[in-house]
Amino acid sequence: MSKQEYIDQSEEHIYKTYNRFPVVFDHGEGVHLYDTDGTEYLDFTAGIAVMGLGYHDKEYDNALKSQVDKLIHTSNLFYNVPVVEAGERLLKVSQMDKVFFTNSGTEAIEGALKIARRYAYNKDNSHDHEIIAMNHSFHGRSLGALSVTGNNKYQEPFRPLIPGIKFADFNDLESVKTLVNDKTCAIIMETIQGEGGIYPATEEFLKGVRALCDEYDMLLILDEIQCGMGRTGDMFAWQKYGVKPDVMTAAKALGNGVPIGAFLASGKAATAMAPGDHGTTYGGNPFVTAAAAKVLEIFENRDIVNHVNEVGDYLWEKVEELVKKYPVITGHRGVGLIQGLEFSVPVAPVAEKAILEEKLIIISAGTNVIRLVPPLVIEKEHVDDMVVKLEAVLKTLK
Repeated sequence: MSKQEYIDQSEEHIYKTYNRFPVVFDHGEGVHLYDTDGTEYLDFTAGIAVMGLGYHDKEYDNALKSQVDKLIHTSNLFYNVPVVEAGERLLKVSQMDKVFFTNSGTEAIEGALKIARRYAYNKDNSHDHEIIAMNHSFHGRSLGALSVTGNNKYQEPFRPLIPGIKFADFNDLESVKTLVNDKTCAIIMETIQGEGGIYPATEEFLKGVRALCDEYDMLLILDEIQCGMGRTGDMFAWQKYGVKPDVMTAAKALGNGVPIGAFLASGKAATAMAPGDHGTTYGGNPFVTAAAAKVLEIFENRDIVNHVNEVGDYLWEKVEELVKKYPVITGHRGVGLIQGLEFSVPVAPVAEKAILEEKLIIISAGTNVIRLVPPLVIEKEHVDDMVVKLEAVLKTLK
């Protein structure tokens, strides 16, 4: 079929999750994607922060091929080898105590919320507990995850959502304190807000929230689905602050394209749930955990985190040059290989022009922020190439 035929078939038969660009990708290599016409694109989106190792990594691919020849699925009524290896590796780098593998980041959020409710229920057998979430946050599209997503645009068509959720302002500790009461059982937040515009938590805020949770025996849940897995130059973003959560979520780059997520718990939160409180048919099956185990092994053997620090600093410097040169860019924030450029104009046309004309894949975070979340294996030469392509777009802006 032609490119247009693929697009037409998709429009007719497949539900949209987003409004798609008129591009049909066929294969990838390294940090580049190729469409059905063979055109090369430089990828600075990584499938929305998923393809940390880039495309067609031979070691990763071979691990998946090997597991396909062994065993793909058995159910969680039995043990399997890859889940043990993946679990041990993930707990080691996260410094947590227990892990539950899910099929997605959204499902990981659901599990984290259930730990919080179960922990509180264990204390008083009550069902009226509250959770504090953040305005402008994003945690997923299921009803539970949507309930703690601080964006009315996503919530409005699906109300009523789960009760007992209150919203504070990110990086405003006083706004959190005013919501805490004897029914509050948890505070949930992204360590770096992603969809909300690439806003890192301040050290004062994160440490203040941790102190509040300790004082009132609440659980701190940190969503590391997008900002975790080495993207900030630490394996998980909270490690840069030295503020350990009671519960954290991971996904995206954990599987390098294979759908997998995880919620992890530490200390008192690790013993809150009982067998049967949560379950999954596919989660933790041999295929997906073989992928995660190999990803974690590659991260360690290739020192991906230090590479992110080096290239992330270079990306910051090169983007700063653009900020100084083009007044339309009004802000630049982030860390490592999760950076945002704030514009004085809507960025949807910027992303579209970059993709369709310059063959540079970038995406937005909100209406006026361009999000740079490339594969973690990019080199400085790819940063230089990105800057040339992005600048070609910037020159056309009024």
